[in-house]
Amino acid sequence: MQNTEEIVNKVIETLEDNKAHGIVKIDLRRIENCFCSFFVICHGTSGTHIAGLTDAVEEKVKEDLHETPLHAEGMHASRWTVLDYGDVVVHVFDKELRDFYQLEDFWGDGIVETINDER
Repeated sequence: MQNTEEIVNKVIETLEDNKAHGIVKIDLRRIENCFCSFFVICHGTSGTHIAGLTDAVEEKVKEDLHETPLHAEGMHASRWTVLDYGDVVVHVFDKELRDFYQLEDFWGDGIVETINDER
């Protein structure tokens, strides 16, 4: 697998290029027994935008880093999609579900870095 941080950076770059809102990176490496090293969380403006963001990340990471997700979830509902790259888990929400689940607060023991502040 590619360097974990390369995947994180490519995911963030792709989300920014595709106008994702409220991009946040959470470094979970200091949390003992955590199942992954990073979360990248963002939201889109519609089901179509969420699906487009998810597709763009999957395509760009595959094209540039030759990595595919180990698992993908929510691809048909387009309210909350998840791409699991092992050490990097990408969550793309609609705003309402993101506000409801508040993953940034739930994983508050991690190091939270706001990439863009359009929450």
